[in-house]
Amino acid sequence: METIKLWKSVESAGTGNPADDFEPYLELYLLDRSQPARGAVIVCPGGGYCHRAPHEAEPIARKFNELGFHAFVVQYRVAPYRFPAPQRDLFRAIRIVRSRAAQWSIQPDQIAVLGFSAGGHLVASAGTLFHEVDATAGDAADAFSQRPDAIIPCYPVISFSAEWGHRGSGEQLLGDSLLELEDRYCLSSRVTADTPPTFLWHTATDGAVPVRNSIAFAEACWKNGVPAELHVFPSGPHGIGLALDYPDAKIWPELAAAFLTTTCKFVARRQA
Repeated sequence: METIKLWKSVESAGTGNPADDFEPYLELYLLDRSQPARGAVIVCPGGGYCHRAPHEAEPIARKFNELGFHAFVVQYRVAPYRFPAPQRDLFRAIRIVRSRAAQWSIQPDQIAVLGFSAGGHLVASAGTLFHEVDATAGDAADAFSQRPDAIIPCYPVISFSAEWGHRGSGEQLLGDSLLELEDRYCLSSRVTADTPPTFLWHTATDGAVPVRNSIAFAEACWKNGVPAELHVFPSGPHGIGLALDYPDAKIWPELAAAFLTTTCKFVARRQA
């Protein structure tokens, strides 16, 4: 598996402990580049902004390869790094993929970001904060847009509120600024008409991140005229990834792929 470092040098986590520093990178899961260009999906594993869950990384990229898309996994910064470090990493990944679209046989206007739980908050950030987070690096990729063409938040954290959000993710991302900033980064309040088309899924019985998170974001999309599709499956705990053991939910990748190819007009080519 090929990897690409996102930045030229490592930024300090600010703790004074070099062991806390992390060099974020992009994992490449590219299909046959001799074939005509197709869409791509950039995957952000979850982990509460304190780690990155492996079962929400490579297996997801491989599944979207099977569905006909190039895929990538972003190994982004988590705590002790704070906002906007993870967001900058994802935006930088989008710029890199778009800047190399011709080299990798990718349609440059068909780049989706997909994430789970806190990774879902990260991709929802990509769909709502692309005007305000600086992810430039002083190279050729800076000339390319960091706005994704579609977002796929999977059982996402949307709010950090004590009432219906996920407090732990907010604490890891915002640190001591949580109380001051939690409303600002409740991302359902940041949706505008410029938010990319959105596909969400959740389970009704998610005991860690309430389904209200996905419902609130979908409602905000519909209110602002953003094409959005929401699937709430009847059962399953938080963090089920591909949901292979949950008959109702395990169809979500096919549903997401159909959304990309029909609503978003992405090109997908399954392997022979």
